[in-house]
Amino acid sequence: MFFIFAISNGEKQLDFNQTMICSHCGQFGRFNAYMTYMYFSLFFIPLIFWNRKYYIKSTCCNTVYSLNPDIGKKIRRGEEVSLSENDMEPLFGSGQGAKKHCAACGYLAEADYDYCPKCGSRL
Repeated sequence: MFFIFAISNGEKQLDFNQTMICSHCGQFGRFNAYMTYMYFSLFFIPLIFWNRKYYIKSTCCNTVYSLNPDIGKKIRRGEEVSLSENDMEPLFGSGQGAKKHCAACGYLAEADYDYCPKCGSRL
């Protein structure tokens, strides 16, 4: 007799969307919630889950935030949750690199620019 078992990682997008103005890039977007976990499966059936972590990702600049586990559990259960800056901790910025938002014209410039390439204002 033989057994087929495995230990693997998983990710699940949770049913949560909240519109916001991003504090990282200054654009309008949404927060999407994700849960990552590890699991043990036997005969391709997941049986035991552990190491659950919750994350929020913004749709405007793809900034990822670590989420308080208690709030993550509420989102997973489907409870009504409104996130604030105190509930999240930024992990890393967008895949495009960090950006600066021009106060004069609204252009989204690279982080290493001192002046806006569109209007010439100081960033």
